Amino acid sequence: METFKITDSGLLSSIQDLGRYGYQRYGVSCSGVMDEYSAKIGNFLVGNDENAAVIETTLKGISGEFLKDTLISVTGGDCDVFLNDEKIKLWNSYEVKAGDKLKMGFCKSGLRNYIAFSGGIDVPVVMNSRSTNLKAKIGGFSGRKLMVNDTLSIFELLGKKETKGLKEEFVPKALGEIEVRVILGQQQDYFTKAGIETFFRETYSTTKDGDRMGIRLSGPEVEHVDGADIISDGITFGAIQIPGNGQPIIMMADRQTTGGYTKIGNVITVDLSKLAQAKPGTKVKFKEVDEKEAIRLMREEKELIFSEDSYEIRSKKESFSIILNGKTCEVEIERIK
Repeated sequence: METFKITDSGLLSSIQDLGRYGYQRYGVSCSGVMDEYSAKIGNFLVGNDENAAVIETTLKGISGEFLKDTLISVTGGDCDVFLNDEKIKLWNSYEVKAGDKLKMGFCKSGLRNYIAFSGGIDVPVVMNSRSTNLKAKIGGFSGRKLMVNDTLSIFELLGKKETKGLKEEFVPKALGEIEVRVILGQQQDYFTKAGIETFFRETYSTTKDGDRMGIRLSGPEVEHVDGADIISDGITFGAIQIPGNGQPIIMMADRQTTGGYTKIGNVITVDLSKLAQAKPGTKVKFKEVDEKEAIRLMREEKELIFSEDSYEIRSKKESFSIILNGKTCEVEIERIK
């Protein structure tokens, strides 16, 4: 059912879920959200599965009008968000009515925002994903970025609906310098000992040449043993390529399927969100961790996202949608303590 009409599409807004996995061997990039932490929490706040499709905006948010009652959340970078000219908080869910208007500004810190709708966005599944692959023009909304006058349909969510907010201690804070943890890769032997020491000791800066495909860094040169070229092999989310100029490139959601530059290692999953929100000029320090630590941190984050203890319930009334004799009915239950 048509639920949201876009009146301002921002700078680069697209529909994404957690990605299109299993097709890299056929040359199809994964795509998906850049910041999984923000997208997953956004979905949890409105009662969705973590993989439900959301809107991802870049630097500037979107504006639009609701055509149907629903529940929404906005997560990600710090920006002003208004519902009918009243400022609302990020990392919270809100009930909206048909005719309500949403307006978002520019990110004051961070780079990307996620708008989740209760039920998830109803666009066709292409190769097991609703993500937009902008280069291949597949998935999402007709394979393209969102534009003014696009109208999105939302699945109807049957189940408990309540408004809640992520506890403040779990909201990412804006930092002038980020620490990114890395597992050294199978090609670490292609780098000199001094090159690896430089990589972990020095500070790098994100450049303006970053996008959904990759983030380029500038800083002291990482030294190779004998050149940067290898026979092309597969590229993972967070792989750190070091080309001949010694400047790191971190591969992100829209990365190509294979690459022919040496990879010094891989950013661990829980730190990819920091990079997704890094504006040009952000200082980056790398820290080596092992696989065991990376898995522990990933499990810890997953527990945080899906634990009710991470959230504060805001509504005293909980709404349930149920099907009775083939008809959908709304039932409200009020909390008494």
